[in-house]
Amino acid sequence: MGKMITSYRELRVYRNAKKGAMEIFEVTKKFPTREKYSMVDQIRRSSRSVCTNMAEGWRKRRYKAAFIAKLSDAESEACETQVWLDFALSCGYMDNETASYLDQVYEKIMSQLVLMIERADQWLIKDSQNSDG
Repeated sequence: MGKMITSYRELRVYRNAKKGAMEIFEVTKKFPTREKYSMVDQIRRSSRSVCTNMAEGWRKRRYKAAFIAKLSDAESEACETQVWLDFALSCGYMDNETASYLDQVYEKIMSQLVLMIERADQWLIKDSQNSDG
């Protein structure tokens, strides 16, 4: 087995989500000013929320249901980001290549989150006080 992960920042899915959020931040700088308080805020918020929900989930690993709930929230935010990408493409704020690339980034993130949810027990913090019976 590989190196033990001690921080959410070490998770590949977190790194992918942060990279995706930063790419969206850069792309949305070119959106029209009239979208600053609507589409730009929304897509930036949802892309960043993927990361924040993962971080919150990481701290709740003592409780399987809470951990899964936060990862599920992160997955939902990733899907919301895809919806905003669809709107941005339809409005002509980004080209098809950029939209397709970012959509695939978020597809991968969602796949990684689903895998973590399915294997939640591997990520949980075991209660050492209760392990001796």
